Amino acid sequence: MRILVSGASVAGPVLAHWLTRYGFSVTVVERAPAPRRTGGHAVDLFRPAMDISERMGVLPRIEERATGTSRLTVVPEGSRRPVRADLSKIFGGASTRHAEIMRDDLSEIYRDAARDDVEYVFGDSITAIAPDGEVTFLHGAPRRFDLVVGADGLHSTVRRLVFGEGSRADSFTGAYFGVLTLPNVSGLDGELLIHVGVGRTAGLYGARHLGDARVLFLFRGPSGLDRDHHDVARQKEVLRGAFAGMHAEVDRWLDELDRTPAFYFDSITQLRLDTWSQGRVTLVGDAGYCPGAAVGGSTSLAVVGAYVLAGELARADGDHERAFPAYERAMAEHVRGSREVALSAAKTLIPTSRLGVWGLAQGARLISALPAGPSRALVRLTTRSARFHDSVTVDDYPAPLAASGDRDAP
Repeated sequence: MRILVSGASVAGPVLAHWLTRYGFSVTVVERAPAPRRTGGHAVDLFRPAMDISERMGVLPRIEERATGTSRLTVVPEGSRRPVRADLSKIFGGASTRHAEIMRDDLSEIYRDAARDDVEYVFGDSITAIAPDGEVTFLHGAPRRFDLVVGADGLHSTVRRLVFGEGSRADSFTGAYFGVLTLPNVSGLDGELLIHVGVGRTAGLYGARHLGDARVLFLFRGPSGLDRDHHDVARQKEVLRGAFAGMHAEVDRWLDELDRTPAFYFDSITQLRLDTWSQGRVTLVGDAGYCPGAAVGGSTSLAVVGAYVLAGELARADGDHERAFPAYERAMAEHVRGSREVALSAAKTLIPTSRLGVWGLAQGARLISALPAGPSRALVRLTTRSARFHDSVTVDDYPAPLAASGDRDAP
């Protein structure tokens, strides 16, 4: 049985790995001309995704490539007294098993997990999907597949082609984020430095194996600032306006916008669809149920979703009419919970008042000052995401085949 997956970031390679282990034949098509090597931004894997990664045999590589960020310095806007905290205690309270890793590193690790069994096609994209499974491409010749999966992110081409232009059903959280790469002139090693003000937060961090650093900008703004997500010049202008005058250090970060080798900007938007499947096509990860980039644990959710989708297809012996509804039922609670986490996290990380700024700084100080046991209890008591991430469970699916091979179509 032949399955086409669009997108080679996180959900796509994880899905491809599990599908090949269940005996399906998988092709992954990716618009980018080659695997991205710039590092991307840091993403979090929580216990369920860590458990799945361990079953894939890639956990040692993930732990080796973890950013190693363990210290937090918070500078409230207008204050000369930074607050320093033990970030490992905060993460430890949020999840019993956690890793922070650069997104491009994670993508590479997941791709390598089934590199010899999956056909990867870079530099191409889907232009049409027929009901009978015939797929046309921007560059390659048309091909027929039994199933097609969109794992191509919030701005999914597969979703647009199959569900229509108005299918996004966005729920804007009222916030945006931007990421830029700059030289690690501060020599950050294991530290996250953030400046926090009303409606805006800017943070600088490095990774122990990278020679550069990343700045993450989070801010509140009206809907429509990301109207054209390809207009990079406009995006940089918006960031400059949102963070102007916050702090001399933040101004220096903004000065790098015209020199940065890597930049990303988008709204923090939740995707709410009535269904993620239509005919032979389904969606996974941000393409189907983005809970809110940068705040909702979307990377972990994508890993779990890919694992569940592959498992349900294996359980149904490739019958998508049974597998797709089962996949959506299995993921529904996880998706709802991730949306709630995102809204709660956005409120905390991008305070709406001076009291919220003070609370973020003092909460980090208190958690850091307490012994490990009480600090974990405090995080779990005050942070909705802490209670959610470790509560996610997934089914045990059929044992993978000893060797990959084509599964007969049902």
